[in-house]
Amino acid sequence: MKKMPSLNDRIDLAALNRALIGTRFAGRLQHFTSVSSTNTLLLEAAAASAPEGTVYVADEQTAGRGRGGHAWHSAPGDGLYVSALVHPSLLLRDALWLSLAAGVAVHRAIRETASVAVDIRWPNDLLLGSHKLGGILVETSAASGPDAALHYAVIGIGINVNHASFPEELSALATSLSLAAGHELSRQTLLLALLRALDHELTLLETNSPDLLARFTGLSTWVRGKRVHVPEQGGYTGRTAGLDERGFLLVDSDDGIRRTVLSGGVREA
Repeated sequence: MKKMPSLNDRIDLAALNRALIGTRFAGRLQHFTSVSSTNTLLLEAAAASAPEGTVYVADEQTAGRGRGGHAWHSAPGDGLYVSALVHPSLLLRDALWLSLAAGVAVHRAIRETASVAVDIRWPNDLLLGSHKLGGILVETSAASGPDAALHYAVIGIGINVNHASFPEELSALATSLSLAAGHELSRQTLLLALLRALDHELTLLETNSPDLLARFTGLSTWVRGKRVHVPEQGGYTGRTAGLDERGFLLVDSDDGIRRTVLSGGVREA
């Protein structure tokens, strides 16, 4: 029999919509007990002209996806699995900024609600120490061409909230907010803080706020001075050297070349 959320941790859409008045997400939340993937479902809705600000949140995902198609463990009622549809005024080549902005928003929401300092492994992994807490997956639709504008983007965020344990193959790799904080947390409270923070970060992007890269750098130990292995270009090791103007990670490789990392998969060397 599947575990269900406790009565004091059910998602209350009416309360959330009231609390989100003034944001792009107010009145546009939908809650599911179980879905294959909130991102997949919302991408289908976006293609059918769902409005900006539509949010899908689920108690369980049966086919959750991470960056690069990686699967995601989803315990019913323990995690927060949420996807938000946005129509940012960005070019496709700048879509990485959405992942960075979402990372900053998640960091803020977790700090406010759980008093836990999360590390962000560029560009989208949420860590507590060496253990993975969650991840971000941004999927986009855009016109063709080098200067294509985004039609829309779906920002998917998965966070381990009240997991007390993990499957044996993940127990040395994953953690949850409740394990770190020593007590269970309200997914409702975390979701509200997350959507407010995400709306704030998206508004800053729309007003061309220049400090996103600096703020992301200040929240991540992976951006500068981290000894890493990068699987791209045949694989290499080096030390991280900040972000370029587009938000891509720079690495001073051991062969003396400064390289730009174009995808995820960076790991500590």
